[in-house]
Amino acid sequence: MAQSNSSSQKPSAINLVFVAFIAVAIIFAAYTNKMEAVTKASFDSAKTAVNLAINLIGVMALWLGLVRVLEAGGLMYTLAKYLKPLMIRLFPDVPPTHPAMGAMILNISANMLGLGNAATPFGIKAMVELNKINPFKGTATNAMCLFLAINTSSVALFPLGVIGVKAAANSTDPAAIWLPTLIATLCSTVVGITVASWLGKRSKKSSEIEAPETDKIESDDNSETENEAVEEQDYSHLLYPAGKTSQLIAWLFMLGFIGSWVYGVIKVGNLGGFFNQDFLSHWLMPALMLSIIAYGVGRGVKIYEAVTEGAKQGFDIAIRIIPFLVAILVAIGMFRASGAMDAIANIVNPVTTLIQLPAEVLPMALIRPLSGGGAFGIMSELIEKAPDSYSAFVASTMMGSTETTFYVLAVYFGAVGITRIRHALVAALLADATGLIAACFLSSLFWSLR
Repeated sequence: MAQSNSSSQKPSAINLVFVAFIAVAIIFAAYTNKMEAVTKASFDSAKTAVNLAINLIGVMALWLGLVRVLEAGGLMYTLAKYLKPLMIRLFPDVPPTHPAMGAMILNISANMLGLGNAATPFGIKAMVELNKINPFKGTATNAMCLFLAINTSSVALFPLGVIGVKAAANSTDPAAIWLPTLIATLCSTVVGITVASWLGKRSKKSSEIEAPETDKIESDDNSETENEAVEEQDYSHLLYPAGKTSQLIAWLFMLGFIGSWVYGVIKVGNLGGFFNQDFLSHWLMPALMLSIIAYGVGRGVKIYEAVTEGAKQGFDIAIRIIPFLVAILVAIGMFRASGAMDAIANIVNPVTTLIQLPAEVLPMALIRPLSGGGAFGIMSELIEKAPDSYSAFVASTMMGSTETTFYVLAVYFGAVGITRIRHALVAALLADATGLIAACFLSSLFWSLR
């Protein structure tokens, strides 16, 4: 018992990272005379974190409201049913009909389409549902760690945001990064799943799942909680009898949209041009929203009531995330302001030459796991200067095939109060590193084939 209590008091990985960033930033700034910049960065980053959370409130409210439409219509359970064989193999600890299954599928699907803003609410919803069957409150389960590894390395079918930036900068071929990005994310996903699964099995065998005894749910209560979690929630108050009229209206919505898409292609006169410049950049998100609404109408869902009910949950979760965002973004901001990030870039420069990573892209590679906004800013600057340069090509591929790992961990785990993240950080960072290296080599290969 004493050994268990001692083990449970070990600092978590995210705690070690946070302390390291703050301590190194302050000490490095003292030697480089950048203490003023570090002080300013601490305040600016704290404000940025709150602004991010406030901006996220609207997005969370909207998309969790739309998720509630899908829940009430039963889509999540339908998706879980069709993907049951794969999901059961990946997540053996999660009941096949649990709502977390559907939420995870929607999150992965949104990430594959490059819909970052839409993927986040789905992912947080999945974490909330996974936490309901978590026997160790505050400690990440194997399912949570694997889900985060998949999330941070998710296959990107369409890197919409990056393609949009290149198109806005008048790149001659903004979608040229599509294939190398897809292959790079396939590599990172395989590594993420492999590492997370192996570490999860290893921790089970060696009893490394550490949590305070007081947090552990008694076995008798746990079985009851699990049974309750498996049952579908009651959405009868959000449903009405859907007849043929509702289904007809839903099909008219979709047919009307498809007709407008055909009209847009005819107007442009080029299917490929319309798909790359307009559909991927501007049409796909509204298409997803219309599809959800059409589905809800066809299934007899009271759309407005469902959206407003789900939006309340989105508001609560967005507010709950603020402390976690403040902590991690302040640490990252101070680390960058101290000059430590630049020093690391100079040290690893010889290594980056071997993996075909241009010197001007190196800062983005280092910042990418820490700050999505910072990495996006560097990429945008490179594209703006020379949209069709090799550096812009590498930066764009890397942006589409890697993830802001620390931000994702902070947001997703923070939403459910997880402080002991176990092997989630290791699996996510290894997947991220795989995506980064693969993006460099693939960019070099596809650039030479142009």
